[in-house]
Amino acid sequence: MKRIFSMAALVALATGGAATLASAAATVTTGMDINSAYVWRGITANNGLVLQPSIDVVNNGFGVNVWANYDASDYRGLVEQGRFSEVDLTASYTFKLGSFDASVGVIEYTFPATMPKAIPGGKNIQSTGEIFAGLSKDLGAGFTLGAKVYYDFDNVNDFFIAPTLGYSYSLNDKTTLGLSGTLGYAGKRFAEYYGGNGGAAEAGFFSYTLTASAKYMVTEAFGIAANINYTDSMNNKVLAQTETYADTKVFGGVSLTYAF
Repeated sequence: MKRIFSMAALVALATGGAATLASAAATVTTGMDINSAYVWRGITANNGLVLQPSIDVVNNGFGVNVWANYDASDYRGLVEQGRFSEVDLTASYTFKLGSFDASVGVIEYTFPATMPKAIPGGKNIQSTGEIFAGLSKDLGAGFTLGAKVYYDFDNVNDFFIAPTLGYSYSLNDKTTLGLSGTLGYAGKRFAEYYGGNGGAAEAGFFSYTLTASAKYMVTEAFGIAANINYTDSMNNKVLAQTETYADTKVFGGVSLTYAF
């Protein structure tokens, strides 16, 4: 029951409360990602077409995000075409910590699909929750270095660490190019739960993802972006390289955003 109330509060703030926050100088951004696959931390959740709508509301560092995954194709009996297999609710706070940009928050992952294996790794659960904390630093010359630590306090009781190195280059006032690389390091229980090896899993480097992107701002509010990604398991004993785990290697898509 406590989960239901907390989720309802997040949704109310991000949707019904958006107009109130907007009047208090909040930034509201809506988005739609159209991707050739859905890959989460190196794990394939769907290797076919997915639509991923989102809404962000940010005010004075406080933010609420609602994100969903709609499967436009089915995938190995794990998800069914024409359903929302996942809806995530995130509450966060960003702030300066010396020369670093810092963030803390909580994520509620929900899986409304009725398929027997509704999430990566085939676990039959309805929801799980993570807290996270992150630091990033502008290194200059377009480079940014950062890391986030996630802790699943619900079903896994273990951590996942994701350091990232990014580079961005502005061609002009409207066009930005980007390159980034992200590693994933998982604790033993996280690897056991999600990595496909069960009790034989080890803690260690879970996966990596390399991304190239380009974004064009059509207007000050409306942007179009494209990306291509390569991802893979880093250790077969941490994330199994099987058809139902690290199945997708290359995927990409386009994103539409509108801020008001």
